[in-house]
Amino acid sequence: MEFKLKTPLKAEDIGKLNTGDVVYISGTIYTARDRAHQRIIQEGAPHDLEGSVIFHAGPIIKIEKNKNSTDSLKVTDAEMVAVGPTTSTRMNPFQRETVERGVLAVIGKGGMDDDTSQALVENNAVYLAAVGGCAALYVKTVKSIKNVHWLDLGVPEAIWELEVDNFGPLVVAMDSKGSNLYKKVENNIKSRNK
Repeated sequence: MEFKLKTPLKAEDIGKLNTGDVVYISGTIYTARDRAHQRIIQEGAPHDLEGSVIFHAGPIIKIEKNKNSTDSLKVTDAEMVAVGPTTSTRMNPFQRETVERGVLAVIGKGGMDDDTSQALVENNAVYLAAVGGCAALYVKTVKSIKNVHWLDLGVPEAIWELEVDNFGPLVVAMDSKGSNLYKKVENNIKSRNK
């Protein structure tokens, strides 16, 4: 099935999603990689996580020519050139705690571990797979950069708050019921090789 969701996400929307469904998201999403996840856990998030969507991505940002430093960077000085998924396994050590803080959807590539899968079940959340190599496609759905947090981590590691319209396509790869497309594929391969 295909679903169009708006942020902040609601628990009842997440409960309808099953592995294999295709999702498009409109509203606000936040990029975050491992260093941002670690800081969220250590210091708390710089934004409300309730019903939020975290995208495992380090966007390519074009900064206005007269900017010599990111210290005084404003979002009006930045233009997003591309935004594609980064490998989600890097966030495994931090994902449970961020999901427990209210995140209802995580977007990335490559899947996540069993602990994250269990956290998704316990917190009625999902993992959405983005297609690698589609950064130019995904950036077309970004309507604006609303804010940027923690630029001291560097441009790719900062949290970029994005306003998106029909961001996707995304595939539900790990749902809130414990189903996991990556495990299904792995099991199919094992059964063929017997």
